[in-house]
Amino acid sequence: MKVQNKVIVVTGGGNGMGREVVLNLLAKGARVAAVDISESALRATAALAGNPGDTLSTHVVDITNKDAVAALPEQVIALHGAVDGLINNAGIIQPFVRVNDLDEAAIDRVMNVNFYGTLYMVKAFLPHLLKRPEAHIANVSSMGGFLPVPGQSVYGASKAAVKLLTEGLHSELLNTNVRVTVIFPGAIGTNIAANSGVGIGQPATTEEQSRAAKTLAPSKAAEIIVDGIEKNSYRVLVGSDAKMMDFLSRLSPQRAANFIFKQMQSLLPD
Repeated sequence: MKVQNKVIVVTGGGNGMGREVVLNLLAKGARVAAVDISESALRATAALAGNPGDTLSTHVVDITNKDAVAALPEQVIALHGAVDGLINNAGIIQPFVRVNDLDEAAIDRVMNVNFYGTLYMVKAFLPHLLKRPEAHIANVSSMGGFLPVPGQSVYGASKAAVKLLTEGLHSELLNTNVRVTVIFPGAIGTNIAANSGVGIGQPATTEEQSRAAKTLAPSKAAEIIVDGIEKNSYRVLVGSDAKMMDFLSRLSPQRAANFIFKQMQSLLPD
């Protein structure tokens, strides 16, 4: 689906990759409804976009609040006249600890934001998307959704759930006007740890600093995501690391898991 002149909802539009997706869509001639839990973050996104009130609306919504999400489609339609696309980008990570040490509140929070938030948004917007001549849903999973990452096991489980939900939607909607894409970002240079309320708790090692330097810029990630949507891609791998680990995990799942363990073990507490 070409995004020009389309109305597209983007969750997590106040920061990082979501913000860059909003800016990319606007640059391509789309109208955007940016959704985020942070009003100040949305204001910053609007300012970066030049405050284009005619093409960008901002919506402060907690996507884990089912009632608030259910009311959102009518709000978007009232402002833009229609809705043609939904990009579920909002997500958080968990504290970098093993499952045995992860408290239930953190588990609930990760699952509620990453999986249920995505599901609520799909359920709220899909009836409206089905009425459009063409429409699109893109859900952001993660490289951790197909590959185990020690210290992020529940996060990975939530993103694996998003992966299967999205693939299931694709199959269910094959005979409709709604196309569906699942997105697998690798390491992207965002503040997801801070925005998730997660701190590693130790100064970065030289190895970790080197790893951070290899992350993909959020603006480049956004470009890849929007391009994938415009091509109606089934799946989009964002970053060379996501592509490499997708290949390796298909070739040898255990070897891929062992490789990631060696890369990540320094982040886990003893």
